[in-house]
Amino acid sequence: MQVCPAAGGRTLDRRKQLTVNDDRPLVMAPAADPAPLGLAAFALTTFLLSAANAGWMTTATGSAWLGYAFAYGGLCQLLAGMWEFRNRNVFGATAFSTYGGFWIGLGLWVLLVAPAPAGAGPLVAAAHAAATQKDLGWILLAFAIFNTYMLLWSSMVNTAVFAVFLTLEATEIVLFIGNFAANTNIVKIGGYVGILTAICAWYTSAAGVGNGVAGRTILPVGAPLMKPSS
Repeated sequence: MQVCPAAGGRTLDRRKQLTVNDDRPLVMAPAADPAPLGLAAFALTTFLLSAANAGWMTTATGSAWLGYAFAYGGLCQLLAGMWEFRNRNVFGATAFSTYGGFWIGLGLWVLLVAPAPAGAGPLVAAAHAAATQKDLGWILLAFAIFNTYMLLWSSMVNTAVFAVFLTLEATEIVLFIGNFAANTNIVKIGGYVGILTAICAWYTSAAGVGNGVAGRTILPVGAPLMKPSS
């Protein structure tokens, strides 16, 4: 368990904040908690894509999320995952690195795979568009499988983190069903659930920053729903 010094000589048990660490002694200088950065990066990119899925971006391109999938949701979240490896936090390292890779991979897929072949006629373009929607269904199904066991283990972190993974699980399930069925209404519902996911992640990030700066609880994150066996 990692214990970090706080203002006034107090100590903060990071397990009571945003992350869970292996019960191994740490022989390194204390590092700032990277979880708020990873959560904020995930939240913003999820919000932009979900707003497009929900049909909110009627006067925009709908692709505002794409650049941030590489720079913020991708790179910054991946960096947060690497820093969690340094902190020996297996949960945070796995979650942030995986979803950082998700955003980078999704961005590359949109740029390299989703566009119709050059010179494709209307029939070929329509068939390609239908196939790419099935691609999205498979991608989201695969990440929903990953998210299922992360949802289970998030119950041992705190209530706020559990809420992020619970709403994300619902988002991925609704979206892969909508994409497999080629049903825009279901995808739109998935967009609204994704916005809720982003709000949960933003709150949890804000709690991590505020509580870390103050050295005390400003925004509560709730107790773990399931305690690890000692």
